[in-house]
Amino acid sequence: MRTRNLALGLALIAIVLVAVTTVAAQDAATPRFGVWINESNANNVMTYEPWGDGGMKITVGNPTRPERDWFYVTMFDGVFRAVEGQEGSETAVEIIDERSTRIINKRNGRVTQVIINTLSEDGNTISNEYVRMDADGKIRGVGHAVYVRSQ
Repeated sequence: MRTRNLALGLALIAIVLVAVTTVAAQDAATPRFGVWINESNANNVMTYEPWGDGGMKITVGNPTRPERDWFYVTMFDGVFRAVEGQEGSETAVEIIDERSTRIINKRNGRVTQVIINTLSEDGNTISNEYVRMDADGKIRGVGHAVYVRSQ
């Protein structure tokens, strides 16, 4: 009887943890849905849209050259998934908190960049902090970009 109660209790805890993780992923994604334009380069546009059950599809493109658009999808679970339109590239996304995500980019099996993507409190600006790494994992550059909500 004790073993059954313990197993039932553990199963309930697991269900609650999965539900909380799913809700957190959805909460982090939803305010980002829409079109975002780089404030210093209007030809750099990100589109965030729902994907799957609680995930998101991110398309990066140039409105004057749509044939060069590329995209990836995420469930905010840290799993690397292929980037469509960039051969040999994979991306993984993890939630840091309700406004920030960590995006890890791989090219040909090697991590080349980590991006901290932060949504402003008013929900109208995304700030990206880019950390680029060399083949040894050492930082070789840091950059910053700001995107403003278009839609």
